[in-house]
Amino acid sequence: MKLIVIAGPPSAGKTAVVRQIISHFKETKKCAYLKIDVVRAFEDEELREEFQIPTKKVYSGDVCPDHVGILVMKDTIKWAEEENADLLIVESAGLCLRCSPYTTQSLGIVVLSAVSGINTPLKMSAMLALADTAVVTRIDLVSQAEKEVFRERIKEVSPGLDIVETNAVQGTGLRYLFRAVENQAEVTDPEKIVLKGAAPLGVCTVCAGKKEIGWQNHFGVIRQLDGAEFMFRGE
Repeated sequence: MKLIVIAGPPSAGKTAVVRQIISHFKETKKCAYLKIDVVRAFEDEELREEFQIPTKKVYSGDVCPDHVGILVMKDTIKWAEEENADLLIVESAGLCLRCSPYTTQSLGIVVLSAVSGINTPLKMSAMLALADTAVVTRIDLVSQAEKEVFRERIKEVSPGLDIVETNAVQGTGLRYLFRAVENQAEVTDPEKIVLKGAAPLGVCTVCAGKKEIGWQNHFGVIRQLDGAEFMFRGE
């Protein structure tokens, strides 16, 4: 099974990109989808109805959604394997620009909107710097000059990052992204998956730099994939 982790600011077009990936691979790969959001989310219901694929969602509440993604990642991989998925897509809310949800053994995709301002990439920090591919959406709404400046801003943060420009609703230009997904290696050992980079210093074990996925490896306020509430583990 391939693992794809998608992040980006709110309303950047993440779900539109997810929809294009599922639509492209639906005849050759069984997809599974997890949506991580803070308060409410409907994307899982929409994609399940549209493509008849297994979906889940989890709410992060007062905790960073990228951190919750790490806590539930092991559970999510196990769930997707039980569903016999070939492609697991995890979409994070991406509200904390200090953090990134990308792990080893996954393809990390950051989605940015071209209309969000030419300096937006410079504000992205780890969410952009640790990604494998950047997808720039809504390119039909900006000038050629703005597109070029936006691309250069991305390269300032991550010079070697692959950049795909698209109108995600129509899916133009996404063949390069589909190729990256196709070439992504499958997960070989979920037990060895760790977070890319160290999270910012904070009050939870993920913030403190603990990289192992799965709530079993963390303490303090933690979250399970199917748990109704957060719980306290350890001292």
